[in-house]
Amino acid sequence: MNDSQSLSSSSYNSASISVPDQDVEPSRRNTNSTYALSFEQSRHWRDVFWLAVFIVHLGGLGLLLVVFGLNRFKKNDRLNIDKYTGFLEHHRGLTEYYWPLYAVAAGAGTFLGWTWLLLLGYQAIHMMKVSVHILTTYLAVVSVFCFWAQQFFWGVAFAIGAVLQFLYVISVIDRLPFSMLVLQKAVKMAWSLPRVMCIAYAFILVMLSWMALWSFGAAGVVASSIGDSGRWWLLVVFSISLFWTGAVLCNTVHVIVSGMVFLVLFHGGQETASMPSNSLMKSLRYAVTTSFGSICYGSLFTAAVRTLRWEIAVSGKSFNHSARDAWELFQSTGVEALIAYDCSGAVLLMGTILGGLIAGTCAGVWTWLRSSDRVLMVGSTSMLMGMVLVGLAMVVVEGAVTSLYICYALDPLLIHRWDPEFFNQMSEMLHQRLQHRSARGRQVLTHNTLDSHIPS
Repeated sequence: MNDSQSLSSSSYNSASISVPDQDVEPSRRNTNSTYALSFEQSRHWRDVFWLAVFIVHLGGLGLLLVVFGLNRFKKNDRLNIDKYTGFLEHHRGLTEYYWPLYAVAAGAGTFLGWTWLLLLGYQAIHMMKVSVHILTTYLAVVSVFCFWAQQFFWGVAFAIGAVLQFLYVISVIDRLPFSMLVLQKAVKMAWSLPRVMCIAYAFILVMLSWMALWSFGAAGVVASSIGDSGRWWLLVVFSISLFWTGAVLCNTVHVIVSGMVFLVLFHGGQETASMPSNSLMKSLRYAVTTSFGSICYGSLFTAAVRTLRWEIAVSGKSFNHSARDAWELFQSTGVEALIAYDCSGAVLLMGTILGGLIAGTCAGVWTWLRSSDRVLMVGSTSMLMGMVLVGLAMVVVEGAVTSLYICYALDPLLIHRWDPEFFNQMSEMLHQRLQHRSARGRQVLTHNTLDSHIPS
């Protein structure tokens, strides 16, 4: 047996595509017990520096939002700050003229987020198919309208987005059935925890409260007389802040959901005697206190933090420590091959983008009817608002998906006890992916061997 075959065989055995052997099971049980006990123990505050940075950032930006909003509220240049900008334009816009436009975006995003969560509980597969297939069409339609409005740059941008979206769906079409299966099971788990769903709704309301202030300041910037370049720069800064704030709230919900799903799977149900008391409130308390600094830090790297948030949720580790442990866990069990094949995260992202586009379109159309020269400013920032709100709904499912994979890597029996059919489907797919990876490894090894024997 060559080296690649030995490596593949050992990876396959460690991944345990069937019920684990008796000599392997105790070690995994000990690992699970460690995580369960860490949930009950007192925790230390992690990444406090980033918690302080986030709070200071909120305070400083909140002050700027109030200043820019009040400066144009019911009176032009109420605070006499236009003379300091150096880009006087004699624009007569007022904050209250543009503020309702953002309210439309916030309302649309909230409605889509709540409706998405509700419909996922009844028609999960159909809703995910809508996300995948409608997004391409919607991008193309928006592109046509941009060309019609003589916004050629945005028309080309949306057209390229539609083409890339279509090509991506075609390239992963064979992976979608398994991804839809994982999402369906994640939705099933999330909906079995109604109090967790209430937490998600509550966080959407928290985000709406911050967006009320954020949109007040953004409306003041849009109405200001500092010139287009100045307005765009300020809106970019505000948008970066909103994205970070939204990511922090999304990751906080992710931590709560991940922690609860792990506990339910580990204890065999939320009604069992071994289930910790007040587990939801403990998860919430850990997420907004000792783990919040790590969440703020990790939210700066949202694309990379997807599965690493679980470690923060269960064991209360720092972000860097969680990143190392999560990577080692996936690599040692072979589950990394399964995660790489699954594109459920991309499907959820498509739903988030679609929700943002719809919210941006609603605000943009009204802006076009009232003040066509501000449609891009209001439309683009409204799209971000919609994406953040819909993303808060989607992250509930994403958190459940993450915990399903983590529990399968720690001890496949946890999944087998919860849903034997799903366990068999995951195990079969893992077997196929590891066989595929082994075959690719043999091809590369054979190719390199032949190259080494060819005389130069």
